[in-house]
Amino acid sequence: MAEVASNGPTPAPSMPSEPVPLDTIPVSPAAGVSDATNGVSSDTAKDGKIITVFDDAANFNVKHALQNTWTLWFTKPPSGKQDWSELLKEVITFDSVEEFWGIYNNITPASELAQKSDYHLFKAGVRPEWEDTQNKHGGRWSYTFKGGKANDSTWLDIMLSAIGETLEEEGDNEVMGVVINIRKAFWRVGLWTRTAGQPPKKGSAAAAEGQDQELGKKRLERIGSKFKGYLQLPETEQVEFSGHADSAHSGSSRAKAKFAV
Repeated sequence: MAEVASNGPTPAPSMPSEPVPLDTIPVSPAAGVSDATNGVSSDTAKDGKIITVFDDAANFNVKHALQNTWTLWFTKPPSGKQDWSELLKEVITFDSVEEFWGIYNNITPASELAQKSDYHLFKAGVRPEWEDTQNKHGGRWSYTFKGGKANDSTWLDIMLSAIGETLEEEGDNEVMGVVINIRKAFWRVGLWTRTAGQPPKKGSAAAAEGQDQELGKKRLERIGSKFKGYLQLPETEQVEFSGHADSAHSGSSRAKAKFAV
């Protein structure tokens, strides 16, 4: 598991005064970095040193691989009658800690996004849509913050928990991605999961292992509790879980909650 904490020994590059266009985000050196050390060691690196992106953003020779590859998506505000799929844009895919920080420090903060904008951070190959084959049987944990601008620290913590693989236990294979929605009177964060606590299909590997609906629900509740912890909500507040199928049927992302923690 790669270390992705924001409070490391060296600071991340400073935020530019003007946001970089989403389609021109700088990431890695032109030559690329193939693995954790790019074939170098402390003996062969420049002046015997391992150089990270925080040392030299153009000539680093090491990167720290993430457990999964992730893709950042952006939903721009509609300018007329447009389908949601037309507003959803794939921004960039990354698989290292250094690339994440290079992206994060060069995009518009969530607190400065226009109303009806969204950021989606999903595992590569998964579109942030209910209809995606890897999402259609899943659901979403969510919490809505009323009024005010989005809290960038909260959104950063949620992204780091996702790419750092700290929201679920090994083998859960539930977390698909995380989302932030910016609206006029509120902002909302969501955590998408592969399943919605339904019983496994007959003949599936899960069914063969004797898993049942209650175990699936407990697994999701455990993930929801961790999600709530990263949001730093008071005990009196709850995060709610709803299934994508229910949302699609109701035609709203605010489908009736299946359960809450």
